[in-house]
Amino acid sequence: MSAPAQAQEEPLGATQITTATLATVPPWVSLRGGELIDATTGTVLWSDNATVGRPMGSITKVMTALLVLKAGDLGREIKVTKAAIRYVHKDGASSAGLIAGDYLTARQLLEAMLLPSGCDAAYLLATAYGPGRSAFVAKMNAEAQSLGMTSTHFSWFDGMPYPTETSTYSSPADLVRLGERAMRNSVFRSIVAQKKYRLAATHLHHSYLWHTTDMLIGSYRGAIGIKTGDTKAAGNCLLFEARRDGITLIGVVMHANPTSDGASAFPEAKKLLNWGFRQA
Repeated sequence: MSAPAQAQEEPLGATQITTATLATVPPWVSLRGGELIDATTGTVLWSDNATVGRPMGSITKVMTALLVLKAGDLGREIKVTKAAIRYVHKDGASSAGLIAGDYLTARQLLEAMLLPSGCDAAYLLATAYGPGRSAFVAKMNAEAQSLGMTSTHFSWFDGMPYPTETSTYSSPADLVRLGERAMRNSVFRSIVAQKKYRLAATHLHHSYLWHTTDMLIGSYRGAIGIKTGDTKAAGNCLLFEARRDGITLIGVVMHANPTSDGASAFPEAKKLLNWGFRQA
């Protein structure tokens, strides 16, 4: 459980606490790592174990999306293969419910990957843009290195525990850096800000309706993204961004409330955001 940074450095006695002091003390949050940054100024407002690498689950897909967006050609048509369907069924991965034989554009597969966190969509994108999944993972690590993500390693394209539960990992500071980079892309921003995306049927594919896994979208004022992560090793994780009154905050919570089995990242992120906006 994380105590406020000020309390860790120098506990405040009762006579020292003033209204002004209380306004600067972060809320008590339960997590194993996190960071909150004022993206408008670049100021680190709060951090805990910011450089410690930990599994982050499907937040990995932010890097997958970034590489696809950098490569471009988002109108290319990609066939939904039986192998992609077998992949999610075999490993119990989160699925966008893709149907074998459909043809979807790379842009549509980004929607399927980022909103319902479809590992089937991630499988198809990594295969197409590697080309081949191993080549794609190598590109993920090269991109992480170029971004200065020194506490990060990718062993797979979607955050699933392959080959081991801890072989894909990142730190709060690195994930915030990745989130900032991804949110500079207008296509990425437009996707992760949505509560849902409806794709009408055509002669190329069935109809689909994808809902975001990010419970802050539509429920927290100013929330504009970006990605959830959840595996046994990672716990509940959330990379998030919100904007109010010209102030943009970006942060991450990793393995929130480790003793909880629920969607515990969202209330912890709300605590940090509420506190952060009061500092602005």
